[in-house]
Amino acid sequence: MTERAPLSRKLSAIAESATLKVDAKAKALQAAGRPVISYAAGEPDFATPQFIVDAAIEAMHDPKNYRYTPAAGLPVLREAIAAKTLRDSGLEISPSQVVVTNGGKQAVYQAFQAVVNPGDEVLLPAPYWTTYPEAIQLADGVPVEVFAGADQEYKVTVEQLEQARTDRTVAVVFVSPSNPTGAVYTEDETRAIGEWAVEHGIWVISDEIYQNLVYDGTRAISIVEACPEVAGQTILVNGVAKTYAMTGWRLGWMSGPADAIKVASNLQSHLCSNVNNVAQLAAVAALNGPQDEAEQMRQAFDRRRRTIIAELSKIDGLDVPTPLGAFYAYPDVRGLLGREWAGKTPTTSLELADLILEEAEVAVVPGEAFGPSGYLRLSYALGDDQLLEGIQRLQRLFA
Repeated sequence: MTERAPLSRKLSAIAESATLKVDAKAKALQAAGRPVISYAAGEPDFATPQFIVDAAIEAMHDPKNYRYTPAAGLPVLREAIAAKTLRDSGLEISPSQVVVTNGGKQAVYQAFQAVVNPGDEVLLPAPYWTTYPEAIQLADGVPVEVFAGADQEYKVTVEQLEQARTDRTVAVVFVSPSNPTGAVYTEDETRAIGEWAVEHGIWVISDEIYQNLVYDGTRAISIVEACPEVAGQTILVNGVAKTYAMTGWRLGWMSGPADAIKVASNLQSHLCSNVNNVAQLAAVAALNGPQDEAEQMRQAFDRRRRTIIAELSKIDGLDVPTPLGAFYAYPDVRGLLGREWAGKTPTTSLELADLILEEAEVAVVPGEAFGPSGYLRLSYALGDDQLLEGIQRLQRLFA
């Protein structure tokens, strides 16, 4: 009997999402009765605002939503996204320049599919969200890491990008506020990167999913607002998941130049067709409705941010830059490595994260998921009491 043909080499090389893997392990331990506190998932602990849920309920009773709709998204939602893009990113676009996707991840995937050809290089500032390098490789591209540590507040410079650029470079990933670090680029820093991209004809994939979650009077200025001339070679990625506590609704989008959006829309027409109509209409309510509850959530994240930074800073051996956006702390933990804790001597942040889970029953994501070892990501999108208790466990472990 002939041996079965092998599985796809491309897909077999793709790693499981590290953040989801750690979160799943934490939930399994919780289900087994262990009092694990998880800082792993980038997911607000709040309920989706009721007026958004009500819009979805109303949509469920309308039979027209039981049918296929345009693959690129409902016109009413694309209009709402265009209005939000002007309001928050300072860029006027046509609704035809928007494709609604199944969450931000699909938008990221399609953005790289739209602009990357086999062998093309994409500059990827690190620390980076765990999905970016995999999505680049799925487009047959080559991710090129450009690392900026805590001493740079995790923000790369134009000089670093230029040093990494080759004649095969076609795109750069720009994320502000950042997952996993919470770093927010200043207007001048953002403009400089935009101007550099224009100078070299490089696409910018700008993930703005956290743009409304900023603190201390900071504004996350869009690269297309700081440098308007880069808009013709920029794809913006966004969604309702983080700002409106809608992670499970799976509603994101991409916007950009008409030709890039056209090829992404063609791909989606074969990949999945339209996004769930009920979720789309819920997103219309989120974007067009009152923003009071979103602001209340932002204020809660700000309170938790201040708590987690203050408490982590009490642990000797941690360097904890203050994040100005998103809902993550990203301490440099190299000062804890090579030292004995609970009878073990971790030498990597992966080993340190395993020790923390076993000894303190706290789940964190190691830096290896986002780039170099020596760092941990902790989401503070969890309840105030749990957040404080988990950090106090770390304080006791590393006393």
